[in-house]
Amino acid sequence: MKILITGSSGLIGSALKNALEALQIEVIGHDVKIEPDHPDYGNILDPHSLSSKVNQVDGIIHLGAVSRVIDGQKNPDLCWKTNVEGTQNVVQAALYSEKRPWMIYASSREVYGEQNALPVKETADLRPMNIYGKSKLEGEQAITFAQQEGLVACIVRFSNVFGSIYDHADRVVPAFCRAAAEGLPLRVEGRDNLFDFTYLDDVIQGLVSLVRLLSCNNESLAPIHLTTGIGVTLYEIARFAQKASSHPISIIDSPSRSFDVSRFYGDTTRAETVLNWKACVTVEEGMRRLINQFRLYFEAQKTCNTVTL
Repeated sequence: MKILITGSSGLIGSALKNALEALQIEVIGHDVKIEPDHPDYGNILDPHSLSSKVNQVDGIIHLGAVSRVIDGQKNPDLCWKTNVEGTQNVVQAALYSEKRPWMIYASSREVYGEQNALPVKETADLRPMNIYGKSKLEGEQAITFAQQEGLVACIVRFSNVFGSIYDHADRVVPAFCRAAAEGLPLRVEGRDNLFDFTYLDDVIQGLVSLVRLLSCNNESLAPIHLTTGIGVTLYEIARFAQKASSHPISIIDSPSRSFDVSRFYGDTTRAETVLNWKACVTVEEGMRRLINQFRLYFEAQKTCNTVTL
């Protein structure tokens, strides 16, 4: 089996590529953030380079996107163009390919907007409240169209995936974990905001299970969560970091951002039933692991600097 991963150098893409290759699955990468002379370089806004790779594969995992709410707010045109037109390009390439590869589309909890009932089921009304969520919903509609045209596909909705020191430095969990490792204050933007934080290793296991299912059954699936089903407040996240730190660190309260959803955790019934998957790593345990990764990284940096001197 050969699989194309768009966004292959990102948080989920790089970890998934390693996991699939460990299972002896050939992976072709496609990411605009890679050096242009690298074989995995590619832009989903370039239909020609995309089609040349799609025509080689049995499956596509489409992760490539402007992947953060705040980046969408800063550059809404790029967010829409990348997330909507880019996804449409991937869908069209798959539909026109003789191999008709199956497709997994990475969506987000942001498509739900603010929901009254928790946990949120996959069947809840979709009412995104920011440009990122709206662009992801438009991408989902492209997948639904592809399914109607006979493409085997599935929409996966993620929520606050974390677990790598190479993640965006200002995302809440890696930012708190880095601060805990360095002994810096923690700034909480909306202490009562409640989210479903999912550890990277769990997400990868869920995606691998989904790859197996799609490749064996050759049938489309309804949208599915890869979430913990547990809501944790930002203040609790800060306290976990404070507890795991070897430094006395303070917590500073700040107002919530106006363009963000403030409460979400996802129902996990469908993932448990369809994939036999359930998140195993609690957010507190995941944060302990990430804080330790940061500590080891900083120690290695000090060693390198000492040797250089």
